[in-house]
Amino acid sequence: MPAPDLHHSLFLRACRRAPVARPPVWMMRQAGRYLPAYRRVRETTSFPALCRNPSLAAEVTIHPVDEFGVDAAVIFSDILVLLEAMGLEVRYEDAGGPRLARPVRQARDAHALREADPARNLGEVGEAIRRVAS
Repeated sequence: MPAPDLHHSLFLRACRRAPVARPPVWMMRQAGRYLPAYRRVRETTSFPALCRNPSLAAEVTIHPVDEFGVDAAVIFSDILVLLEAMGLEVRYEDAGGPRLARPVRQARDAHALREADPARNLGEVGEAIRRVAS
């Protein structure tokens, strides 16, 4: 099956404020506990490992597109990968959720953060996007 022409998708046409027949539909947090396919992946993979694996992240991104026929996909990742890219260690705990090993509490902590370089520090996210778009 040929790759879809994403440039002319309903979603991107609407983003460009071009006329569309209907509003595009997508779901925030669309890869979630309610999808059996997602739960199967999570049985064998931790959440942080899933975020760092472009193949699996792309797979769970596509699940709801296939299941519900939505017009756009929300790339599976976690907002905290940005903090990791800036040099912070994030620990994902079973109880209580994610924790920073050294929280940013003072100005000097913020000044110690590095500028994130997406090509160098967020390559997994970029690769997941490439896989979904292909």
